[in-house]
Formats: sequence, structure tokens, C-alpha cells
Amino acid sequence: MRENFKMAIESIKSNKLRSFLTMLGIIIGVSSVITIISLGKGGKEVVTGKLEKIGSSTVQIKVDNSRAKKKDYIKLEDINEIKEKGEFVKAITPTVMRVGICKVDNKEKSIYVNGVTSDYKYIENAEIIQGRYFTEKECVEGKAVVVIDEFTAKSLFGCKEVVGENILIGTSNNLKKLIIIGVTKSPGYMDAAPVEHIPAIATVPKNSLDNIFGKSEIESIFLLAKSKEDIEAASNEAINIISARHNNREKELYIGEKIIKQVEEINKVIDIFSSFISAVAGISLLVGGIGVMNIMLVSVTERTKEIGIRKAVGATTKSILLQFLTEAMIVSLIGGIIGLIVGITSAFLVGSIMGVIPKVTFLHIFLVIIFSSAVGIFFGIYPAKKAAQLDPIDALREE
Repeated sequence: MRENFKMAIESIKSNKLRSFLTMLGIIIGVSSVITIISLGKGGKEVVTGKLEKIGSSTVQIKVDNSRAKKKDYIKLEDINEIKEKGEFVKAITPTVMRVGICKVDNKEKSIYVNGVTSDYKYIENAEIIQGRYFTEKECVEGKAVVVIDEFTAKSLFGCKEVVGENILIGTSNNLKKLIIIGVTKSPGYMDAAPVEHIPAIATVPKNSLDNIFGKSEIESIFLLAKSKEDIEAASNEAINIISARHNNREKELYIGEKIIKQVEEINKVIDIFSSFISAVAGISLLVGGIGVMNIMLVSVTERTKEIGIRKAVGATTKSILLQFLTEAMIVSLIGGIIGLIVGITSAFLVGSIMGVIPKVTFLHIFLVIIFSSAVGIFFGIYPAKKAAQLDPIDALREE
């Protein structure tokens, strides 16, 4: 086996360009699959990380927009009554998202503004690194206060303390001045991303959001149950209160959905998408394997006389077979390892732009090594058998 390995390496060295071109399909296939899978796993953490942080005791109640009339949308008064009467509800907040622009001095960028109430801090569970969240009084009065995340603070103000600073938020022809009262810690996965690629994010009281952008209907609320066991009870309780307040017997207009269930559904979609794209990228591995077979057939033709001499001096059919199989396997394995390095590098380069930290596991590395070797062996069998079955007399006659 050692002799076969040595001869395979010598053959690869003597035909460097041809060997590299043979490996190219394997390199492209492996690097594509590794890039997609590692970015997919990292992206899954980005998408689901925030939802999982919200907790396993959280429910989102949504209005069925396809059937709801204007009177059916949730009001702040509904939320207050749920908070007051809800036996199983620990915290509750609306979430109304609007997109606008923000401006600080001569810096301007787009911003996502979330309108909530003071309970949002319990549900969103973000760490305050400067200042504070708004109070219930500020929410009721619609005070011009805002909490931003640290990446928004860095992109607009640099690294200085921003609590007490003013920021303009709204539309291009209607900007409102707000005072920053707090800064939340951005998720860890954003550490790899350049600040300029992260959108500005702000949280304001719902009444303040209406003052900035105009009246917005509340299409969904988040509520935190007192325990995981109380999720169903809390959801039903909230839906019953809303339906009663709106004199609405169709409780199906309001849909309660566990956040954990949403996380599972998102994970499924990301996994299916990553698998599909990986399968498409994996086609190049098949092409690479065919390339290995073609080059090995050329190699057998070129080395017919060598095979004849080896057989004439006692080499067995099995040893010839192993020699060419080993060569095909090594070519594929080297291509796989190079593809792995290229794939990981590409994943981190793309990830740095997207704000995603790729996840590469030892299982990925192990599977790449095994699969690359398997491709070489599978596509190397036919050329190796052809070489092993050559008649030594006919081989020696070959010019």
C-alpha cells in the first residue's frame, strides 16, 4: 500500500497541470457545498437567535388580515385590559414596525422603527448597555423618546455616549426629533459585520410611533406567559378578552402562535433551502468525478507499457488495480481538502459582508474527506479495472 501511495504521488507530481485540472471539479463542488452549508447554519442562528432569546413562554397573537375589518384590529385598550385581568399573562406588548429614515447631523440612513409598550423589555429581553427603557407613563403620553441598538449608535455617533443625544426619525418630508434614552446590546453574530451593512434599528412607544408616522393598526401582539405550562391558557385568555371587547364571536380572527413553533418552522425552511442549493452545487462533484475517470483512462493508455512491464516481472492484477484506485482516490482527496479550505475562506469572506458567522463543524470536515475519497474510488474503478485486465504481452507490444 505504501508503494502504491508513493507511485500515485509521483504520478501526480509528474503531471501537475493535468492533475490540478482533474481536481478542479472536485474543488469547485466541495467549496460550493461547504460555503452554502456553513453560511446556512450561521444564517439559521442569525434568523432564529433573536426569536429563541424571546423565550419558550412567549406567544404571538395575530389578526387574520384576510377576514378582519377595521373594528377587529387590536387596540391599546385591549392590551391594557389583558394586562390587568390576565391571570396567566406576565407581560404584553404590541409590535408595529415602520420603515423610515433617521438623521444625525449630516449622516442619514434608513431605519426600522418598532412601536411597543413598556412591557417590551421583558419580552425582547435585550441587555441595556446605556441608559434605560421607557416608562409606562412615557408610553401613555407618547413622549419623543427612543431606544436604539449599539450598531445604530456606532454608525451614527461613533463610539461616544449617546444617551441624551437627539436623533431625527420619520419620512423625508416629516422628521421628528427624539431623545435617545437607552442603547441595547446588539446580538453577538453582528460582531463580524461592518457597521455600514447593518440597518439602523429603533424602538419607540406605540403612541410615539403614531405621532411620527401617523396612526398604525396593531396587527399583532406578543405576550409572555407566567410559565411554559401557561402558554395555551394565556393565549386563550388574551383572545377571549379581545373578542369580548370587540363584540366578536369569531375567535378564529385572532391566531395565537408559539414563538418556539415559529423557530422550528424557520429552521425547516432554512434546512430545506440549504439542502436544495447544496444538492445543486454537488452536481459539480459529479462532474469532477467524471473528470477523474476520464483523466485516469488517459493515464492508463499512456502507461500501458509500464503496466505490461510490471505484470511481466510479477505484479498481480490486484496490485495494478490498487495502484490506479489509490491514484484516483488521492487526486480526489487532495481536491477535496483544497475545496474545503477554499469553501471555509469563501464562507467567512461572504459572512463578513452579510453579518453572518459561518458554522463549520468537524463533521463537515470528516464528511468532505470521506466523500472526496469515495468519489475518487467510485470513478476510479473502471479505469483501474481496465489497467488491471491488460494482457502483459499486448501491453509490451504497445508503442
